[in-house]
Amino acid sequence: MSAENVLKKIIAFIGKDTKAKNESKKTIVVIRNIIISILVYFSINAVIGNVIKDIRSTVFYIVFFAVFAGIFACSYQFKTIVTLWMFNVGMLAFILAILNFFGWNVGVQHFLIVMLLLYFFSGYQRYKQKFAYAAAICVIRIILFYLYQNRTPLLPLTSSIIETLQIVNTVTIFWCISLIAYIFSRDGQELEGKLVQYNEQLEKQANTDKLTGLYNRRKAWEYLEWVARDRSESCGFSLCICDIDFFKKVNDTYGHDMGDEVLKKVAGIFEEEMSGKDFVARWGGEEFLLLFPGCNGDDAYVKLESIRRKIKDMRIRKDDIEIGITMTFGLAEHDYSKKADDTIKAADRKLYQGKEQGRDRIVY
Repeated sequence: MSAENVLKKIIAFIGKDTKAKNESKKTIVVIRNIIISILVYFSINAVIGNVIKDIRSTVFYIVFFAVFAGIFACSYQFKTIVTLWMFNVGMLAFILAILNFFGWNVGVQHFLIVMLLLYFFSGYQRYKQKFAYAAAICVIRIILFYLYQNRTPLLPLTSSIIETLQIVNTVTIFWCISLIAYIFSRDGQELEGKLVQYNEQLEKQANTDKLTGLYNRRKAWEYLEWVARDRSESCGFSLCICDIDFFKKVNDTYGHDMGDEVLKKVAGIFEEEMSGKDFVARWGGEEFLLLFPGCNGDDAYVKLESIRRKIKDMRIRKDDIEIGITMTFGLAEHDYSKKADDTIKAADRKLYQGKEQGRDRIVY
């Protein structure tokens, strides 16, 4: 069996659900991972005791290794809350034993933080119980401080061994805290990320014309109002309302599928030709709004002429049908003494002038 398969089996074993129904699998998996971390911690300390030839220390950690291994085994049989309390009782007994035998300076009392964090993340709601538990842990921590800070341990250790155990304790505690925070926060962060993406998609859908992929009238008004309020450098803009000539005839003669194809092809040219801050939206039906921030009417006219020619030269194919179209453009330069709505009305009037003059032209 390969190492990869062995690892998969171990992960599957740790992630196995309890026999109890209607319980969060995540919580019991976290508890098991914390217990495994504690078992590794006991093993390291037992080795340290063996290295310094302190058989009492080695036996001490072996005993607690057996206790927590038993709790790990029970996690597959009992309810999660029972396993959690077994872990808490075992950990509290371990902390008291360490303080009695090896003293306050070893730093084992900080495992209380692991117990607190694990309890807080272990279930939904139960807020009163959680804060009561936090208060109890705080009281225990204070009591332990006054009982053991200056108390002579039963098995005094050298300063170098105390420093080594301090390092091992610190690394283990930080690892356990990180593990709890990572596993319990991961799903929440992933869900939050999905919600952000979903909201972005909703916003895009709300602002986008489904057929052409251009912005819709709602977004056009929003952008236009924003540009009209901007009076910074190069704040002027030009605005164009344009529509497809004889579009109703295209629909009536060739069908709405061809009409939709025409709209999409026109939108494609707009997207190709409009660059930088230039803005284009489907204004409604066969009408489009083109906005050129920081651009006077003469410069906008040059851009529109290029667009008009490309549209006129374009051939649109659908099945066995091929047609050509033209567009008429009404262009107005925004005057900040008037409202944005007045500029739209001015461009709209010029659009109808262009239609009256024969279409396929820009009126400025």
